[in-house]
Amino acid sequence: MPLKYQLLADQLREEMRLHDWKAGRRLPTEAELCRRFHVSRQTVRRALQQLAQEGAVQSRQGSGTYATGRTGGPDGRQVAVISSFLDDYIFPTILHDAQNVFAGRGYSTVVFATENQVSREREILLKLLERPVAAILVEGSKTALPSPNGDLYQRLRRSGTPMLFLHGAYGELAGVPCIADDNYGGGYKLARYLIDRGHRSIGGIFKSDDVQGPQRYYGALSAIRDRDLPISDRRFCWYDTQDRLDMLAQQDSKMLRRFLTERLDDVTAVICYNDEVAFHLIRALLAMGRRVPEDVAVVSFDNSYYSQIGPVHITSLWHRHDRMGRVAAEELIRILQGHPGVSRSLDWELMERGSSRS
Repeated sequence: MPLKYQLLADQLREEMRLHDWKAGRRLPTEAELCRRFHVSRQTVRRALQQLAQEGAVQSRQGSGTYATGRTGGPDGRQVAVISSFLDDYIFPTILHDAQNVFAGRGYSTVVFATENQVSREREILLKLLERPVAAILVEGSKTALPSPNGDLYQRLRRSGTPMLFLHGAYGELAGVPCIADDNYGGGYKLARYLIDRGHRSIGGIFKSDDVQGPQRYYGALSAIRDRDLPISDRRFCWYDTQDRLDMLAQQDSKMLRRFLTERLDDVTAVICYNDEVAFHLIRALLAMGRRVPEDVAVVSFDNSYYSQIGPVHITSLWHRHDRMGRVAAEELIRILQGHPGVSRSLDWELMERGSSRS
């Protein structure tokens, strides 16, 4: 567990950041901090010393301690976590696991959301260049596409800020480690599972603007090819971030209606990009009178709560042992300790449920 003075330093740093303390603003006196946080004067002094070493505060003889306008630094104790969506159904678990690891090593976290927009990602990276942190754990925006923000990532690397990507890294940022799912292997595993159950007409719905989508699609098609089954392009449908937001905001998704009316044809099984899509697809199938799994089997990725709250529970892939948030945070701690970063791909296991077995 982090020491008391480290926790106090984290609290003061976060307060300065949240309230945007400008350079020259005076901190409360040591006595005031003791009373407010119920700690000893020694704890307060060590916390202020740590913040001074980071460059976040400056002590003035006979006057007090003042903010410098910086709330972190390469030698600081704050990690920035950048996610696409804070309310994404899998991110809270990832963040919780990562924060537990960071807190256990004395690091606080500051969390940003890009909404999977490269413009918002750029704003956040510029802010982190102005106010450096100890390290960055980042889920890139639209990682299947070339990134216009590579210049800022390179500036952060040159500044000495350690970085680790989640889920997928940009192709143009060679050498930056990434903790990701085995997306190709997962797609292959699901397609092979369906083929072994007798399905010969397999379709799929995949996300186009994040790298996981093409990787999962490639794995699925590779399994179909390796079993000498025909590949039909029209059985596969692609959607992007805006399509996802529309699907969540509307009961009647245009993307799903297009798939069901134009792509389903003789398809007997569908591989979905994730549980979220599978959940909505199953509801749409049932609404049009198609039975799951008797008429159409549905499988997906993540084994999230979505897989068990619908009318048909979903067969889905999951990580039995290696939880991504914990693995990523532990690897970033290793990098902070001076070790070279190592990319890792997490293996999937199948959780079989009613959406694929009759």
